[in-house]
Amino acid sequence: MKPALIAPQVIAWRHPRPVGAQGRCIGRTDLPVDRRKAKRLAHRVRQAARRHGWPRVVHTSSLQRCAAVGRQLRRWGWRHHIDDSLLEMDFGAWDGLTWPQIAHAEVDAWCGDFAHHAPGGGESLQAMLGRVAHSLVDLSAKPPSPKLIIAHAGWILSARWVACHATAPAQPSLWPAAPRYGECCILPATPIQYRPVEPPIRK
Repeated sequence: MKPALIAPQVIAWRHPRPVGAQGRCIGRTDLPVDRRKAKRLAHRVRQAARRHGWPRVVHTSSLQRCAAVGRQLRRWGWRHHIDDSLLEMDFGAWDGLTWPQIAHAEVDAWCGDFAHHAPGGGESLQAMLGRVAHSLVDLSAKPPSPKLIIAHAGWILSARWVACHATAPAQPSLWPAAPRYGECCILPATPIQYRPVEPPIRK
C-alpha cells in the first residue's frame, strides 16, 4: 500500500503566546490569549491568504489559544472549522502544573521510554504521532486545496515528523525545538512516512 499523501499543502501557524503558560506544562489546559495578539495573527493569516490565493477557511482545535484566531477570521467572513484531532498533546495529571511540581522520577521515566511512555498518564508520543497522521489524512481527503491551520506546537512538530520519519523518536534529543509563537510552518505535498510499531513487551 502506498503511503498516504499530505495534499496538496498544509499551512500551519502556531497560536499566539497564551496567558499564564510560563514555566508550566501545558497541553490540554485551556489558557486564554490576549485578544489583540489573536487579532494580529488573524490579520497575518488573512494577508497571506490574499497574497497566495488560499481559501478563506481555517481549521483549529477547540482550545482558546487557537480558536480565538479562528473566531476573529470568522468575523471577517471566513469559515472556521473546529477539529479536536488538532489538539495539543495530553499530559494527563501533569497538565497545568509547573515543571518543579512534577517529580523528577516521572520525567526520567518519560525520557527513558520517550516514544511509548504516557506522561502524567495522558498521551504517549507514539499515540500523538498516530493521531496527527490520521488528522493529515483526513484533511487531505477533503476538497483539494491548501489547508490553513492555527495549531499547537506539538501538533506542528508531530506533522513534520510523520512526513519525514517512519517511526517515533527513541530519545528526547531527537525531537526538534518548538516553532515560535505565531510562526508559519508549511508542509508540502509529500507522502506520510510514519508507520507506528507496538512498544516492546516488558517481562
